[in-house]
Amino acid sequence: MTTVKDMLATYPADLGEIDRTKLTRCIEECVACAQACTACADACLSEGMVGELTKCIRTDMDCADICTATASVLSRHTGYDANVTRAMLQACATACKACADECGAHADQHEHCRLCAEACRSCLGACEELLGALG
Repeated sequence: MTTVKDMLATYPADLGEIDRTKLTRCIEECVACAQACTACADACLSEGMVGELTKCIRTDMDCADICTATASVLSRHTGYDANVTRAMLQACATACKACADECGAHADQHEHCRLCAEACRSCLGACEELLGALG
């Protein structure tokens, strides 16, 4: 079991009809993506061509913040509001798509961008899957 799965299992109230497997995966992907984006932005700052990576750095930082916020919202269930959850998942998917596209444009030059783009695509998929399960 993962920590996310373990924590969801300890929640004392009913989580309702939400798919715990998809919820767990989405939280885990959001956390992983936030870490990858933070590390990628930092690596971009260390590149000799940092001026050419300004948009990538900004996109990384925005995506990391949105993923972190999404993981936090998805981890809270008391007083659950499906509309807020949907909005967060949509924002996260949008940020992940933008970041995957931007990092993907640099992937052939920078391994950290390639890895970040992969993490963003994986998180995007998890967000879309959970959104689909919410109806």
